[in-house]
Amino acid sequence: MEVERTIGTVRLLIAEDQYLMREGIRSLLAEEPTVEVVGVAGDLAGVIDEAERLCPDVVLMDVRMPPTFTMEGISAAHAIKRRSPSTGVLVLSQHDDEEYVWALFEKGFGGLGFLHKVRLGDLGQLVRGLHEVANGGSVVDPRILESLVQRRVRKPGSPLARLTPGELDTLRLMADSCSNAAIGSRLSISVATVEKRIAAVFSKLGLAEEPNLNRRVAAVLLYLRESALGA
Repeated sequence: MEVERTIGTVRLLIAEDQYLMREGIRSLLAEEPTVEVVGVAGDLAGVIDEAERLCPDVVLMDVRMPPTFTMEGISAAHAIKRRSPSTGVLVLSQHDDEEYVWALFEKGFGGLGFLHKVRLGDLGQLVRGLHEVANGGSVVDPRILESLVQRRVRKPGSPLARLTPGELDTLRLMADSCSNAAIGSRLSISVATVEKRIAAVFSKLGLAEEPNLNRRVAAVLLYLRESALGA
């Protein structure tokens, strides 16, 4: 079933087993004009069924849900993307666990995101992440990306070790789906400087330059994943 989407608004399904947390997220987003909460679920089977019934633009879910409280959010994300590739999925976790990140992105990057639960306190970033994955983009929490980058930097011979502090800051914001203008604003530098840093990052990592934000994030994540496998 196809559901007409209001321009500028995403239809959201929330999946969280804890009632107070679930209602807290619903309340948090209630006043956000670009997000419409269309349903909630509390477990693995529930979120898959509701996603098929409601056809939301994006699903926001905890990584750990009943029945086993392990990686149900990851399993649900893959099941939802198989049934409805256009549906975005943003997974929340209170753990900075690299295993969760790679498990989520093992079959692709488009329309998927991974944020730390502390981002629930940053409404702007949460809403931006919802819109990004709803539109086919990819999002990784800067806090988690920081951990991934630092592990790679410490590897002997890692190309990441050749990046300057400014280039590393730019890399982190790139993987958070920031545009060049947004990166410039966050780092208080010009767009021209951002472009030079991005060119340097791709050159040092041996990646082709990617003008599309989603492909840019995917390229960085792919590099980090491959360097992890080669550790």
